[in-house]
Amino acid sequence: MMDFILETWVSSAIERSKAGWMLGKGKPWKRGDRLKLLFAGYNGTRNMGSDVRVEEMLRQLRTILGPENVAFSVMSQNFQRSEGYFEDSQQVFLPDIFPPFLANEVPKHHGVVACEGSAFKSKFANALTTMMIGSLGIAAAQNKLSVGYGSEAGAMDPPIRKMCARYCQNSLVITRNEESRTVLRELGVPTELGTDTAWTFDPKPAEYGQQVLRQMGWDGTTPVLVVCPINPFEWPVKASVAKFALHGLTGAYKESHYRSVYFHNAGAAADRAYEHYLKSIAKAVDAFRKSRKVFVILVATERLDARPANRISQQLGGVPVLSSEDYNMYELVSILRACHMMASSRYHGIVTSMPGLVPSAGITMDERIRNLMRERGHEELLMNVDDADLEFKLLGALEKLASEGERIADGIGRTVVKNLKVMARMGVYFEEEVQRRYPDFPTRKGEWSWEDYLPSMNDSLHGLVKAYA
Repeated sequence: MMDFILETWVSSAIERSKAGWMLGKGKPWKRGDRLKLLFAGYNGTRNMGSDVRVEEMLRQLRTILGPENVAFSVMSQNFQRSEGYFEDSQQVFLPDIFPPFLANEVPKHHGVVACEGSAFKSKFANALTTMMIGSLGIAAAQNKLSVGYGSEAGAMDPPIRKMCARYCQNSLVITRNEESRTVLRELGVPTELGTDTAWTFDPKPAEYGQQVLRQMGWDGTTPVLVVCPINPFEWPVKASVAKFALHGLTGAYKESHYRSVYFHNAGAAADRAYEHYLKSIAKAVDAFRKSRKVFVILVATERLDARPANRISQQLGGVPVLSSEDYNMYELVSILRACHMMASSRYHGIVTSMPGLVPSAGITMDERIRNLMRERGHEELLMNVDDADLEFKLLGALEKLASEGERIADGIGRTVVKNLKVMARMGVYFEEEVQRRYPDFPTRKGEWSWEDYLPSMNDSLHGLVKAYA
């Protein structure tokens, strides 16, 4: 019921914005103004993936449009947790109850960039998708720039599908894969094919990650296996006023409470599936470290992931757990790239490690890791979180990482360079959309290479481009 209320509330805000714009309310962009863009996403929660992709989005679009021509704002749910991120961008507070915020904040800008990866799906939270559609819809209703950048679409509940079809038909969504384009095209939403934007991220130097591993007990020579777990069965998050009231009065639903009026999926079936997932990973890693000399760490790339990471650590006798709560994104990615093998249920755990050529296997809950592994040609390194034989599949994948690491790294390098080129093409699409909406905007003139449509890259990425381009 609460999801329905949010959807209706946001739909009403879009309609009011459209009516107000038609009656002359609001100011369009004009020549000489800085182009004010609002980046709508799930930031300020120490979700490393969300923060990294937005950081690179900002760097790329500032490079293409010119820093002197733009003024960027980024939504954050907690300024303290996003402190030091998103250089030269203003951070604006995104409240849990967001419809009034969208109605007030979006019209202050000349356009919206929806920067959440899982923007159009019901898998995680209808509220999140409603917020993405609302941000794009209000901007489009005012004939402003309205772009989903590196977004992904999947199964949506019927009310969300209708809302997306109605309010995103005048937006442009540049998707991470062809499968997402198919979903959105069926709804009449204009699309182009793109990728994720985390490929160009420049973390702290490799020495930093190696130093942290040594502090955790690494001897400097033993191969390091990093595991990035999640709780795949606590999704979707749904809003519930009834649960919130009982939680406040009696403390009920404490274990499933996310924040405010939002609660995780819970129940006996979810608990059983979660226990199977944790035990399967722990048993596979334990068997692997008994057959090969390896140093194991667990990394929570999202604060919530510290819970499953600690559970697995306990079953492995207390191996180190590193969390995004304690390490910022520059530090955490450096640590991931200092490892030698990875098994991850976090999409961005894999993506951010790939420029470091870390051989990785994926334990997936949805299509994101599945699509990535298919693109790499590494489907034999892919498992599902609910596989009955997950323990044995994971053990087999870990053995492949150890014995075929060079072959796997070669496929990873080729995929990174391919995606760098696709990311550059995304920049072209974005520039063209700005020109379409605002013909007088001072875009760059002359001939430009594909690398000119990317933010600055470090020496490691330039080396990959030289090796695989």
